[in-house]
Amino acid sequence: MSSSDIFIGETIGTAILILLGAGVVAAVVLKASKARNAGWLAITFGWGFAVLTAVYISAPLSGAHLNPAVTLGIAIKDGEWSNVPTYFAGQLLGAMIGATLAWVAYYGQFRAHLTDREIVGGPGTQSTKAVEAREAQAGPVLGVFSTGPEVRNVAMNLATEIIGTFVLVLAVLTQGLNDSGKGLGPLGGLMVALVVVGIGLSLGGPTGYAINPARDLGPRIVHALLPLPNKGGSDWGYAWIPVVGPLIGAALAAGLYNLAFA
Repeated sequence: MSSSDIFIGETIGTAILILLGAGVVAAVVLKASKARNAGWLAITFGWGFAVLTAVYISAPLSGAHLNPAVTLGIAIKDGEWSNVPTYFAGQLLGAMIGATLAWVAYYGQFRAHLTDREIVGGPGTQSTKAVEAREAQAGPVLGVFSTGPEVRNVAMNLATEIIGTFVLVLAVLTQGLNDSGKGLGPLGGLMVALVVVGIGLSLGGPTGYAINPARDLGPRIVHALLPLPNKGGSDWGYAWIPVVGPLIGAALAAGLYNLAFA
C-alpha cells in the first residue's frame, strides 16, 4: 500500500464511520427525528453497522484501520512505524469530515433541539439538562459528536476506555487481520463490527465507549467550530481521556498478543 492509498482510504473510511455513527446518535437523541428515543440498542447496533460499512469500503485501499488505537496495536505487533503518521492523519481528517456531514444531514434537527428552552434553558427556566451541561462544560448536543462520562471520575473513566479498547484491539490482532496482517479482511470486518456492538452493550454505559481517539477528538473539534446556536462547551477537560485511554489499551493488547500469540 502506498502512502496516498493509506491516507485516502483512512480518510474515506473514517468519514463513513463517523457519518453513520454520529448519525445514529443524532437520530436517537435529537428533537424532530423519526427515530428519537429508539434507545441504546439502536445506538450500539448503528455503530456496529457503521464499522462494517466503513471497513468494507476502505479495506482495499488502506486495510481499514479507521482507529489510531488499531494502528498503534498493529505497529507494536509488527514493529513497523513508518506509515503510522499517515494513518493517524487520515483518520483524524476523516472523523472531522464525517462529523460535519452528520451535522449537514441533521441540520434541521440540530436547530430544533438547540432552540428548545426545555433543553438549553433560558430566561425563567431551570432545565436539569441545561444545568448539568453547564456544570460539565458539555453542550446539550456534544454527545452526538463525542463521548462523555455518566460519572466523572478520571481513574474510572480512563480504566473503562483502556479496558474497552484492549478488548477491541486484541480481537483485531487475533481474529480480524487479513492475510498480510496489515489490516482488516472481509471476515475480520464482520467480526470487528460485532465486537464493537458487544463492547457498546457491555462496556459502553460508563463513558459512551470511544475506544478510538480519532472518533472522539475529530468530532469534538468539529463541535467546537460549527455555528450551532446554544451549543455550549466541548468539554475539553475530559477530551484527553478518550484519546489516551484507547492508546494505552491498544498498547497493552499488542503487548499481550506478542507475549501469548505471536
